[in-house]
Amino acid sequence: MAILCQPAAWPGDLTTSIGGDVTVVDSIEDVERKLAADPGENLIVIGPAIEGGQALAFVATLRTRRAATGVVLIRDHVDVTVLTEALRAGVREVVPTGALAELAEACERSRELSRSVTGGGDDAGPTGEIITVFSAKGGTGKTTIAVNLACALAQDGAKSVCLVDLDLAFGDVAISLQLDPARTIVDGLAMAGRLDATGVKSLLTPHSPGLSVLVAPVSPGDAERVPPALVSELLTVLRTMVDYVVVDTPSQFSEHVLNAMDASQHHVLLTTPEVPALKNLRLTLDMLDLLSYPREIRSVVFNRSDTKVGLTAEDVERVVRAPIAAHVPSSRAVPVSINKGTPLVIANPGHSVGQAIVRFARATVLAKSGAKRLATPKSKAAETSAPKPGAFARLRKGRG
Repeated sequence: MAILCQPAAWPGDLTTSIGGDVTVVDSIEDVERKLAADPGENLIVIGPAIEGGQALAFVATLRTRRAATGVVLIRDHVDVTVLTEALRAGVREVVPTGALAELAEACERSRELSRSVTGGGDDAGPTGEIITVFSAKGGTGKTTIAVNLACALAQDGAKSVCLVDLDLAFGDVAISLQLDPARTIVDGLAMAGRLDATGVKSLLTPHSPGLSVLVAPVSPGDAERVPPALVSELLTVLRTMVDYVVVDTPSQFSEHVLNAMDASQHHVLLTTPEVPALKNLRLTLDMLDLLSYPREIRSVVFNRSDTKVGLTAEDVERVVRAPIAAHVPSSRAVPVSINKGTPLVIANPGHSVGQAIVRFARATVLAKSGAKRLATPKSKAAETSAPKPGAFARLRKGRG
């Protein structure tokens, strides 16, 4: 099934090129009503008569709630600006007006991607969980926690996990694991808009049983080439491939990070017993509230919690006004494991740091994940049919 959004008075028949059963509607509002009535729709074609700003705002809203639904945009003039804005919003392909053969090919590619996202059918099983690890202050041990958390979730191959290094300019995941990747996230640019499981798998670097890594660019300047829309597309496909996706992030609220948080089912927020780190965590929590992220998907992790610097766990909870989900102690074994390239939960599973991370993975991440997967189909449908704008769109709206 497909929806063509184009006023009936517009000359020309696009339904043949789109293929299959096509419902023609006059406006974006009609598209939204149609989607609410039929959650199975997986392709929307927006014609040139629909104003560009309205079309892109709709796509930005759609992508966070209906990842399997693709949008093909038809424009009278296609240039670099149009393409860039469309990709940022989440449009899969942009086709020039009158290019009927290109439209047919674009629609078929979008359908193939939708099939890969849903696992090939309407009755696809549950998708994986995305866990974003974030701290607004550098030096809190974010990458160390993300790496060890991914290893803990993999459980010697019992679960499939992908660790994504989203610190595109200064990512340390590859060097922390002593990986020599053949490909990085920037190699996904050639497949942008038509990524599938096979394409994403070609970008991954295996590490240990159950764990693979999507590493950050290694060449200077490559970070600027990765658009936020590519991050959303990669995470969407990865959810169909593995049980858990753990995302390591830079210490800033970039559009890439917000896209990851939009796609996530769990936010792991780090702090250390230092006043600047606590201040930044408090600001982070306020920002997440401002962007309307659910509080129940957050977990505060207190790293180096036993460091004697005059701040207790009670002080931390009082300052940030949020409970602490995990206390990870300080240890010289942590930098040793980093220098050796072997995560502590693998090198020394009985170590107090590794045990703290494993307990967090089991009691918090796995527990929340299991509870969510027991949700009824009705509740899932209700969530799917109530789209809301992505965080970056919400942030820009708030500033306006």
